[in-house]
Amino acid sequence: MGNPVNPPRRIGLLTAWASRANGGVFEAVAAQADMIRAQGGEPLIFALDEPHAEVDRARFGDAPVSLSRVIGPAQMGFAPGLLPALLAANLDCLHLHGIWMYPSRAGMLWARATDRPYIISPHGMMDPWITARGRWKKAAARIGYERASWRAATALHALTPAEAADMARETGRADAVVIPNAGPAPSPIPTEPRAPHVAYIGRIHPKKNLGALVQAWRQAKLPPDARLTIAGWGAEADVALLQAAVAEAGPTAQFIGPIYGQAKQALLAGARFTILPSLSEGLPMAVLEGWAAGTPAIITPACHLPEGLSAGAALPCGPDAASIAAALETALTMPQTEWLQMAGAAHGLASTRFAAATVAARWAELYGLPAGRQSCDQTTP
Repeated sequence: MGNPVNPPRRIGLLTAWASRANGGVFEAVAAQADMIRAQGGEPLIFALDEPHAEVDRARFGDAPVSLSRVIGPAQMGFAPGLLPALLAANLDCLHLHGIWMYPSRAGMLWARATDRPYIISPHGMMDPWITARGRWKKAAARIGYERASWRAATALHALTPAEAADMARETGRADAVVIPNAGPAPSPIPTEPRAPHVAYIGRIHPKKNLGALVQAWRQAKLPPDARLTIAGWGAEADVALLQAAVAEAGPTAQFIGPIYGQAKQALLAGARFTILPSLSEGLPMAVLEGWAAGTPAIITPACHLPEGLSAGAALPCGPDAASIAAALETALTMPQTEWLQMAGAAHGLASTRFAAATVAARWAELYGLPAGRQSCDQTTP
């Protein structure tokens, strides 16, 4: 990790929740910590405390995780201990993951106090679908701290060119650095067709459009052995609505709750397709994880993965039930040779554009890690 003469750069990863409560952002932050460590840096995690935080702490390996207690409304996330924890950590660079909550203000105050590099990754939270929800809360956040945070950032990070455009509209800055999420290490390319199973893995949330998915499953003309498995977590009310819809869909659809580790990998590796009928995304980790398992995807335009369509690793669908049903029928009735070609294309994207080594080299440069060519300190807004 370094020596007293040349100690590792201490990179702080700041986010609302360092747990499953943060959905795909949690997985992205965990992957970022792994990448920093592999590139010779020292990751340190800072987040708000919540019920799953202690259980999910292990996902960060030996990286220290600092949890700050929230006072007042949970949606605001005001945690007076967060800024002191950041300042005491002697960080070389701070990277904020996600916006619209108090960690944005803490990050901005840290940047002002230290005059050290500060990077912001909104993770799709400037998407118009997101900014249209809770307008008054976001208006207050903009005035109270977000605009100041965006101005203080040394660099803004977008996952896709589409997100960079959203960020330019929202912040007035058109200089976002575009670096995609990295997927996991790819498994061997599939050589045999799979049963007609479709898997969804992710948050149970209105933006994921799962009601339309279950409705489409009921409408579609599918093989007798077709199966839909929905795995994920979410607010109790959202989960209850989904469970009721799945119950009406009959025995070919099931909701299995959260899934992790080997069980998650087994679900991905056994599915013929993953599906993400979302209304809003940054860059969905579930699709990248599926591609690494050689599993093509069914995606809406809101997934911002046009390269999956152009490479033949994904099928398109709209957000309405009729369009999703048509895509499901195509996916589960296509010839085996065609599916194997799609599986190979998915594996190819996981091995190249979204490979950890490819993405890590970009971040090493931005952070100023040993593997990079340029210090984070040299990045200018």
